Amino acid sequence: MNLALKLDRIAARADELRAMLSEGLSGETYVKASKELSEIEPVVARIGNLREAERAREDASALLGDPEMKELAEAELFDLKDRIPALEHEIQLALLPKDEADARSAILELRPAAGGDEAGLFAAELFAMYQKYAEGRGWKFEILEYSDTGLGGLKEASAEVNGRNVFARLKYESGVHRVQRVPATESQGRIHTSTVTVAVMPEAEEIDVQIDEGDLRIDVYRASGAGGQHVNKTESAVRITHLPTGIVVAMQEERSQHKNRAKAMKILRARMYEQQRASLHATRAADRKSQVGTGDRSERIRTYNFPQGRVTDHRINLTLYKIDRVMIGELDEFIDALTAEDQSARLAAQE
Repeated sequence: MNLALKLDRIAARADELRAMLSEGLSGETYVKASKELSEIEPVVARIGNLREAERAREDASALLGDPEMKELAEAELFDLKDRIPALEHEIQLALLPKDEADARSAILELRPAAGGDEAGLFAAELFAMYQKYAEGRGWKFEILEYSDTGLGGLKEASAEVNGRNVFARLKYESGVHRVQRVPATESQGRIHTSTVTVAVMPEAEEIDVQIDEGDLRIDVYRASGAGGQHVNKTESAVRITHLPTGIVVAMQEERSQHKNRAKAMKILRARMYEQQRASLHATRAADRKSQVGTGDRSERIRTYNFPQGRVTDHRINLTLYKIDRVMIGELDEFIDALTAEDQSARLAAQE
C-alpha cells in the first residue's frame, strides 16, 4: 500500500472514531475507541500538516505562469521541496510499531568483567556517569544496591531510574563497555584494557510477570559490609532464587529484611520480563542482522580510550573526542544517533 493511500485510511479512521465517540458510546467500547483515537491523533495532526504543504505546493505551481507572482511562487516551492519529504519521514517514523516498554522506567545493572581492580574502578565511573545523565534529564535515580571493592571500585551495582521514556533512551546502553587506559597502579605506564557489562531492563509491574510464590526459594542471612563495616547483627540480607528459570537476586543494601526483599523482587520481575521480551524479539526478528538495541550483552558496544580522549560506539562507527564530557553524563549524541540508526533499520525492513 502506498503512503498516500495509507494516510487517507488513517485520517478516515480518525473521523469514524470521532463520530462514534460523539454518539455517546459507553463502557468498554468507549474506552477502546477513545484509546485508538488518542494513539492515532498525533499521526493525524502530521497528516494535516502534510496535506496543507501539498496544497501550498499546488497553489505555488499554479502561480508560476504569472510574471508578477513567479518569484514569490518559486521561493515557496523551494521551501516546500525539503519540507514535504521531511513531513513524510516524520509520519513514517510515527507509524513504526511502538515498543510498549519504551515509555517505562528502567532497572540498570553494572558488573565488572575482565580487568580485575581496574574493571571495578571503571564500573564505578560508569555508574556515576549514568547517575549524572539521569539527573540531567530530570529522572529519579535510586540506588538499589552498591557493593564496593573497598578500593573505590564496585563489585556490582543496580539502580532504578524513574521518569518518562527512560527505557527508550537507556536501552542502547546494554552490552559490554571497554576501557583502555593506564591504571593508577601501573608503574610502567602501560595501557590496560578492562571491560564492564551493563544491563538495562524495563521496569516490570506485577501484572506483567506472574510469579508463583511456590517457585521461589528465599534465603536470609547476615549482611556484610566492605572490610567488615556495617555488619548487620540480624539476618536482613535476602537471596531469592526463581527455581524455573534459575534467576538469582541477592540484596543487602537495606537494614530491613522486608525492604531488601521488595527490592530483590523488583529486580527479579525486571529480569524475567526482559527475558520474555528477548525471547519474543528473537522470534520476531530472527533474520534481522542489525544489533542496535537488542541488548546483546556478549557484544562489545563501546570503547573508552583515555590516552586518546575518545569514545567509540562500534555499532554505528561513531567516535567522539570528548571523553571528559561523556564521563560526566553527556550521552545524548550517542543515544540520538543509535535511535536514528534503529529507526532507519526498521523503516528499511518495512520496504
